[in-house]
Amino acid sequence: MKLTTKGHYSVKALLDLSLQPDNRLVSTRKIAKRQDIPAPYLEKLLIEMRRAGLVKSIRGAHGGYQLARQPAKISLGEILEAVGETVEPLPHHQASPGQPEDWVTFSLWQRLHEKLKEALYSITLADLYYDARSWQASLGEEASFVV
Repeated sequence: MKLTTKGHYSVKALLDLSLQPDNRLVSTRKIAKRQDIPAPYLEKLLIEMRRAGLVKSIRGAHGGYQLARQPAKISLGEILEAVGETVEPLPHHQASPGQPEDWVTFSLWQRLHEKLKEALYSITLADLYYDARSWQASLGEEASFVV
């Protein structure tokens, strides 16, 4: 599995939202600037994530986006799924009848696929946040946060 730009930007945007005190609303423009994401593209991703129930939006001069749930209740798998990412390692591979090597390879990939899915749905936005904070602290960086 390779995390595409779409998946990467989506995770960055939600990590940015997770940093807001009291789940404060944030404009697309501010997230885009802080995370170096093209604003029109980010807006499309946020709409997809709103439809999936990951973020809420408020329109108007003081509107913006906020997380719909606590960061510990949003998994990496949900974020990627919301924007159409897939974790299928070999989507069209099937074992050939009478070919034990194919069956073993197929079985191995199926098991790896299940473990990968389990991992993606067990890693939360809060986990990623704390991992990133720990990494920054190890480098002696300030509290500024860019994923």
